Amino acid sequence: MTHTAPIRRAQQPALLDLFCCAGGAAMGYHRAGFRVVGIDIIDRSDRYPFAFRQGDALTVLADLIASGEIAAYSAVHASPPCQAGCALTVGTNQAMGWGGTHVDLVAPTRELLNATGLPYVIEQPDGKAEVRKDISLCGEMFRLGVLRHRNFELGGWTAAKPRHIKHRGYVRGWRHGVYRDGPYVAAYGKGGGKATVPEMQQAMGIDWTDVHEELTEAIPPAFSQWIGRALLDHLGLGQVAA
Repeated sequence: MTHTAPIRRAQQPALLDLFCCAGGAAMGYHRAGFRVVGIDIIDRSDRYPFAFRQGDALTVLADLIASGEIAAYSAVHASPPCQAGCALTVGTNQAMGWGGTHVDLVAPTRELLNATGLPYVIEQPDGKAEVRKDISLCGEMFRLGVLRHRNFELGGWTAAKPRHIKHRGYVRGWRHGVYRDGPYVAAYGKGGGKATVPEMQQAMGIDWTDVHEELTEAIPPAFSQWIGRALLDHLGLGQVAA
């Protein structure tokens, strides 16, 4: 009698999502093929679409490293608060006298990520935040209704840098006293022609949260799905995403 061995599927790799907010990055990594666990100091459990743990992201990461539990993960993504260096804060907000003192968490985040020994991604918007622009992505690369330029520092791995595609037009709204229409909406702030919540959801491909502040902070899942597939290829697990 011939016995057929059972088919064993590769275990889905786990990714730790630090400073996860409502899960824009997480959804992209999930679609790429990762099992995602989110960490945020604010309770996002009602809207974050995957496993969630409330706590200070850097404290949780340090505890996982100390206990050895970090070995359960294949990679880490981090989106530390960017107000200290994003273009909006250092440009428009500064000129208008808005905002206050912001703490830069990029350096301590990078230090702990290096200590994990895992490949990692640090995401930040355009501006003065001290991240390497190993990968720069734009909504036009994915034919989205937002531009939302974001830079990604890759730690412990590399990926080919994609070409930045020419924009099709303006971002809709008022700027410097001039109103322009265009194929993109401004997914931040309110008034002045900026996007409504439904417009933000549609433009970024996010339908699981309707909280304005969370949408303002989110990256489109298409960005992290692209990075996630490249990361799986680096890990030799590209077949997981199939």
